[in-house]
Amino acid sequence: MSSPVQTMDAKQLYKRLLTYVRPYWLAFVVSIAAMLVFASTEAGLAALMKPLMDGSFIDRDPDIIKMMPLWLIALFIVRGVANFLTTYGLGWIARNIIMNLRTEMFERLVNLPSNFFDRHNSGQLMSKLLYDVEQVASAATDAILTIIRDSLTIIALLAWMVYLSGMLSLIILFTVPIISLVIYKISSRFRKISKIIQDSMGDVSHISTEIIEGHREVKTFGGQDYEIARFDKVNQTNRRQRMKRLTTDAISQPIIQLISVLGLSLVIYLASMPEVLDTITPGSFISFITAMFMILTPLKRLTKVNAKLQGGIAAADSIFTLLDQTPERDTGTTRLVRAQGLIEYKNVRFSYNSDAGQILNDISFTAKPGQTIAFVGHSGSGKTTLVSLLARFYNLSSGLIAIDGVDINELKLADLRNQLSLVNQQVILFNDTIANNIAYGQKQHVSNEQIIAAAKSAHAWEFIEQLPDGLATEVGQNGVLLSGGQRQRIAIARALLRDAPILVLDEATASLDSEAERHIQAALETLMKQRTTLVIAHRLSTIEKADQIIVMHAGQIVEAGTHSELIAQGHHYAELHRLQFQEK
Repeated sequence: MSSPVQTMDAKQLYKRLLTYVRPYWLAFVVSIAAMLVFASTEAGLAALMKPLMDGSFIDRDPDIIKMMPLWLIALFIVRGVANFLTTYGLGWIARNIIMNLRTEMFERLVNLPSNFFDRHNSGQLMSKLLYDVEQVASAATDAILTIIRDSLTIIALLAWMVYLSGMLSLIILFTVPIISLVIYKISSRFRKISKIIQDSMGDVSHISTEIIEGHREVKTFGGQDYEIARFDKVNQTNRRQRMKRLTTDAISQPIIQLISVLGLSLVIYLASMPEVLDTITPGSFISFITAMFMILTPLKRLTKVNAKLQGGIAAADSIFTLLDQTPERDTGTTRLVRAQGLIEYKNVRFSYNSDAGQILNDISFTAKPGQTIAFVGHSGSGKTTLVSLLARFYNLSSGLIAIDGVDINELKLADLRNQLSLVNQQVILFNDTIANNIAYGQKQHVSNEQIIAAAKSAHAWEFIEQLPDGLATEVGQNGVLLSGGQRQRIAIARALLRDAPILVLDEATASLDSEAERHIQAALETLMKQRTTLVIAHRLSTIEKADQIIVMHAGQIVEAGTHSELIAQGHHYAELHRLQFQEK
């Protein structure tokens, strides 16, 4: 089980998030400097109103009249350059953060234990990898852009207003605490809603993935209406949560702006009083009013950024929860280059969790090098779980599993798994070429000739060479462009090429027709002579030559022996054999 992940508050989350900006500090500093320049141009634009009014329209100063257009052009050139540096710089940082986070998340995913994937659906994980990361990058960069640049702009404009009239500026400053209180109150609501939105996006992704992967089953069993209704439910939930966020955003912005406008209106009223007008020039008054109205735009953006910021913090919580999951533990220290193939199970017990009860109970057997051990039994008897423990996909509750006399927990995980080749009933092929699927995990170590030899041994070459692109043929998602039997033979070729001393076959010939099965069985029999093989079989005809057949029921071994011995005993195996072959 993964260890519990420590929760973090908003401050800790954002602080941790900013560590991803640290490698790009130079670009960040340049962007901040550009923001400072941009903010200065905002105040500069308001400041130009004073000489424009006093010098041009009142004093009619010819020098000011001539210079004013040049000042305006220069101001907007500087403003444009600063805006470009800010936008491009933060955008570059954002895309790098997204890339780095996704890389970290992907690396963590491929190293997490099997029980993590048992407890999480693929849609939720995809949502974290795709949707949440974008939210986080937006909080780390776009929100910073708005917070810093607009805050600097407001400060610059307020400084200019204080310079023009300290008394009038105080009225504006009185609105700041009220606005801050409103923002604080709605922040927690934004974060809560954003967390629900992320969960609902995971549900949308999960159901969509299921439909895409299971479209044939949906059509065959007429499940379209059911799936549409199921999708509509989660889609409606997502819409409602987004509308709650939108409503909160839509209400908070007018309230904050109304507070600001009330302050501005009071300033305009006081500034129009004769005793105030006597202390300020028309140019200063227009410049002050211009600065006041210019404050509204960055203030509006600041009120909107809170939703983005809280959404990013909620997304960061989701992402860091994944990144903080404990990876698969490799406690082994013993190296093993190539095993002889001696496998021992001693009093093995296993349970997925304390509430589920025992899946395996007191399992003991020995497979000598080169032997074939077959496992049979009804579905749910624990056969697949038993062989999964050999690869340490799960850890034993108690007991011992050893290879060549060494506890598998003492072996380095990579060395342990290098001893195994696995062919499952549910064949997993990757959306790549046939050659790359056969040579998966060892492409750099094998030649085309070795790939072809493995394909021939698995009786796959006969259909591969008939394909237009041969080994370079793309198999599609999970091998959808190949038949079930062809996929199975590709998987067997992959196991053959791996040339591991221990072979695990989990219903490896289940998808093959009778003729193909005969070819594969002949190839596997040759392969098994040099390897220890654990076979999970449904077709009893495929295991009659096994050195030992272990019959399982409800997580226990109920009988064991050769085919002839078990038939002679006339118990569980004989009954399974009779039912399968319709013996009278």
